[in-house]
Amino acid sequence: MSLLTSTTTGPADSRPPTEPRYYLTDGGLETFLVFDRGMELPEFASFPLLLSEAGRSELNDYFDRYLEIAARDGHGFVIDTPTWRANREWGAALGYDAATVADINRHAVEVARAVAARHASVDTVINGIIGPRGDGYVVDTAMTQHESAKYHWLQVGAFAEAGADMVSAVTLTYANEAIGIVDAARSEDIPVVIGFTVETDGRLPSGQPLLDAIDEVDDNTQQGAAWFMVNCAHPSHFEGELDPSRAALHRIGSIRANASRQSHEELDAAEELDSGDPVELGGDYARLSRLLPSMRVVGGCCGTDHHHIDEVSRALAG
Repeated sequence: MSLLTSTTTGPADSRPPTEPRYYLTDGGLETFLVFDRGMELPEFASFPLLLSEAGRSELNDYFDRYLEIAARDGHGFVIDTPTWRANREWGAALGYDAATVADINRHAVEVARAVAARHASVDTVINGIIGPRGDGYVVDTAMTQHESAKYHWLQVGAFAEAGADMVSAVTLTYANEAIGIVDAARSEDIPVVIGFTVETDGRLPSGQPLLDAIDEVDDNTQQGAAWFMVNCAHPSHFEGELDPSRAALHRIGSIRANASRQSHEELDAAEELDSGDPVELGGDYARLSRLLPSMRVVGGCCGTDHHHIDEVSRALAG
């Protein structure tokens, strides 16, 4: 768990020599299950897989392939819980009450811990995943900071109780929701990563520039997030926003990019998966590693699978 016990913003030569330089994650779980495995995911939710033996077997096979890549190239691995949709309202849409949703989040940590146990040679981190209250592509349920903290505490509290190493909120579209999630995580004394998505112009769906959103969260939480992430966007959508003169740039510690250059609107309407070019994506990450001095965690989002992470891993290992 050295990812969380050492600096994420210091120079590379300040890190222990045995610590992995990078930690991989998986790719786009839900798009893989739908388009590659032919599964139906009501409300695009993968967490119901946790409730059956067949579903857990599917998840185990999925993560094993990624951890084998990490072991081969000497990377660590962040094991995400499949709980992007496992919050109060999305759970209710699938027929689960709040107590059951909390139980599912706790169980997700147990399943992730079992995955880690099978790959003891890899430095692993158990990461509880929190999704947005709303759609993830648009600001459709804007909350105040206080409302966000209260809403997302259900997942944060469950992950903390189950002993997750950290939590990550991904595909967030506006700053106030992120601020509330940081507040909830601090109340449970668990490290939190904030993941923003951006449109093709490098701005959040709220219209706010990426680095400004990072500054707003930091200013309102006394830098309470462990680091920030950009996810569910192609590197070409945000690379132009990475201004080296801005301190906020050094707060970006994770990238989970899409393989496709399509916009959120185009992806949402797509009937076929645009998986892009895995080799090209690996080159994109190699370039991002030179632009983002604090980048430690790398993985994929919509349209990516183990082929993409394989190329990213090779590019960064080289």
